[in-house]
Amino acid sequence: MEAIRPPTQKIVDDLIDKMLDGPKPADLVEAFALPVPSLVISELLGVPYDDHDFFQSNSKAIINRDTPGEERVAARQRLADYLGGLLEEKLAHPREDLLSMLAERINAGELTRQEATEMGVLMLFAGHETTANMITLGALALLQHPDQLALLRDSDDAKLIASAVDELLRYLTITHGGLRRVALEDIEIAGQVIRAGEGIIPVNETANRDPSLFPDPDRLDLTRGARRHVTFGYGIHQCLGQPLARMELQVVYPALLRRIPTLALAVDLEEIPFKHDGFVYGAYELPVTW
Repeated sequence: MEAIRPPTQKIVDDLIDKMLDGPKPADLVEAFALPVPSLVISELLGVPYDDHDFFQSNSKAIINRDTPGEERVAARQRLADYLGGLLEEKLAHPREDLLSMLAERINAGELTRQEATEMGVLMLFAGHETTANMITLGALALLQHPDQLALLRDSDDAKLIASAVDELLRYLTITHGGLRRVALEDIEIAGQVIRAGEGIIPVNETANRDPSLFPDPDRLDLTRGARRHVTFGYGIHQCLGQPLARMELQVVYPALLRRIPTLALAVDLEEIPFKHDGFVYGAYELPVTW
């Protein structure tokens, strides 16, 4: 991850340059938040960025709650066919990228082509959609908390920047969902009895607002030290891409705030179209000006 921090910084700076040279107001989602992780994951995997419209549209179909089941399956299959074709190319002409590394595992007999393809689909899908929404909502949260925005903008302390990213991850928790379970026997948790046969759905976003772990949990505090959040899961069940997401966000927020110190919302908060229809929370648009 540290090896790709410099090229990530260049991607971020180039997109900010392009946004500053363009019209105002600008949509932060289309101009910045979505291209950054899409370009980074494309470079990391070895996927042509020219195909970003294809994999972004299919990714959106997969996470949208309103997508019919058959279309969700079809969208995932289209991505699998696409990644399968790229893997075939990497088998014949390997390069310095993650898909070529997966191709090496196929040649070594450690992975089947189907397993490698599924891994590629997951990394491509998860590598841009979640981070794009996090960039958008994180920027919005900072604009709503100018004291915290100034703290992050004016600091070059790597530890503070890392702490700020973890606090934003805790505060926002953009993956909205829960594991559905049925109690096999009566249990009591925090004074609440759950009877055998009853269904429960633990949700990450409420865990990240637990006052016993995070005092005054509804307050955004970039100095909190929120590393114990469960935004990326817990224990052995943790997000594979969390080091990539953290690195990108550590680059994105300081660069955006320093390069555009007068960044501001171009519309009222009530006019922002939020994503209430997907498994990943975010905003469809975020009009900004400076």
